[in-house]
Amino acid sequence: MSRSCCIINCNSRSHDSHGKPTGKEIGCYRITSLKRNCSSHVSEVTKTRRMAWIAAIQRPNITSQNTPAHRFVGSLGHITVKCKDLRVIQLEITGMEECLNIASSIEALSTLDLVSLMYPFFYRPMFEVIEDGWNSFLPQNAFKDLESMTDEWRLSEVNKDFSLCPSYPPLVAVPKDFDDETLKKVATFRHGGRFPVLSYYHKKNGMVMMRAGQPLTGTNGRRCKEDEKLINATLRPGKRGYIIDTRAINVAQQAKARGGGFELEANYPQWRRIHKAIERYNVLQESLIKLVEACNDQSHSMDRWLSKLEASNWQTNVKEILTTACLAAQCIDREGASVLVHGTEGTDSTLQVTSLAQIILDPGCRTVKGFQSLVEREWLQAGHPFQQRCAQSAFSNSKPRHEAPVFLLFLDCVWQILRQFPCSFEFNESFLVLLFEHAYASQFGTFLGNSAAERARLCLPEKTVSLWSWVNRPQELERLTNPLYEPNSLVIWPSVAPQSLLLWEGVFLRWNRSSKCLDEAYEEMVHIIEYNKELQTKVNSLRRQLAQLETEDPLLHTP
Repeated sequence: MSRSCCIINCNSRSHDSHGKPTGKEIGCYRITSLKRNCSSHVSEVTKTRRMAWIAAIQRPNITSQNTPAHRFVGSLGHITVKCKDLRVIQLEITGMEECLNIASSIEALSTLDLVSLMYPFFYRPMFEVIEDGWNSFLPQNAFKDLESMTDEWRLSEVNKDFSLCPSYPPLVAVPKDFDDETLKKVATFRHGGRFPVLSYYHKKNGMVMMRAGQPLTGTNGRRCKEDEKLINATLRPGKRGYIIDTRAINVAQQAKARGGGFELEANYPQWRRIHKAIERYNVLQESLIKLVEACNDQSHSMDRWLSKLEASNWQTNVKEILTTACLAAQCIDREGASVLVHGTEGTDSTLQVTSLAQIILDPGCRTVKGFQSLVEREWLQAGHPFQQRCAQSAFSNSKPRHEAPVFLLFLDCVWQILRQFPCSFEFNESFLVLLFEHAYASQFGTFLGNSAAERARLCLPEKTVSLWSWVNRPQELERLTNPLYEPNSLVIWPSVAPQSLLLWEGVFLRWNRSSKCLDEAYEEMVHIIEYNKELQTKVNSLRRQLAQLETEDPLLHTP
């Protein structure tokens, strides 16, 4: 027996069948009746889609409107539904039994354990799929661009069956002179088999950025000569490289006792190791929880609000990540040195640094398609465990061990750069918010699974629709395009000074206040830009007419 509910007087902001916000404001649901029926498979799928955004639910609080003798008649139940996109919705349900049944249904449908039961496997697009997003950013296509710039790298199929490194894709770019047998030896020396692979090639000077897992040196100072030769192959004659370790020095030291460690200077004399502490896992999750609590509590005084915001350390985390990314970019562009980035596993802070450094260095990553390619290459194919990290967002009745807002922090950092360089990005803030939403709950299969291996086992390209198939439709691209965009081929250097970093209101405050004024201002800006383009077109036309008249009659020539 399944349950469905009839909802009236709903003015909560919602999303349509394509995932686009409808623009309605958050409010209160009043549920007046509970229908019981043996629903079809399709209705179950529909309910699963609706519940996908729910992160936690507070059990009903029943208040009676009658005398104690009739306390169950006319009672009013209250349910608080906390969503993964940081919305908090209050439900008022008439009748205790109905309230309890609805709460049980919501809990059951919002806590699915099997990935194969999630909505993307049942979703059928209501739009024409013009471009298959699953084939838009294949490694072999990206490698063609690299081949046009250098012949020093090759695509290796050493991990084609995912047996060497479960978190790597089947194809990886490695130095041309190293065969697959050597790569297998190096993989045994790196955490999780994540041997050094190419992340970015800087066309300006030929320097590269690589990423890997931590070396397994242990307490005995184990070494691997193949590993040393592999990363040395990226250096130019007489040049030194930089190893950016995203752990504090004491954390890296402690890792040796568990079999991990870091590159010893005696074995890597051509490399300078720099430790930049970026927080991980539970620390980041606690930071997000504190930030959201501060943003949702509107009873604070100004001093109390600022104190709670600072205590969350969210902006501090943003600053540390951006600082480390700027360091990596500076080593490559200004010092002409190659860089190797790793933390412990190489699937979290490592990817934040490598992807942000590319946004700073490469103007191609600041376009809509280029940013999609970056997310595919540096996050999805690089093995960021989205299924674990993006489980419940800031709300959860339990504390998942591996939950952490790593990708959200990356998007926040991108927004900070976008805000400082508003004309250098082809996409707008809405694109970043969209990626945040779909990373946590989506009708598309793009962010399902923890690695390329899991996505292959789940047959996602065959059974689900890619998010990029929807995003790259002309009408969506128009909505996500920045009207201020002017292509900028230069490296952009964001400020990481505290006064330059702001709270991302478009994510953390969007449900707490009306965006009407901002929307109107944005529409007015777009109108002004379009009008300016029209005037510029007229000016160019008049100039051509004047030039033609001067050619026909020399007397009209102006000195």
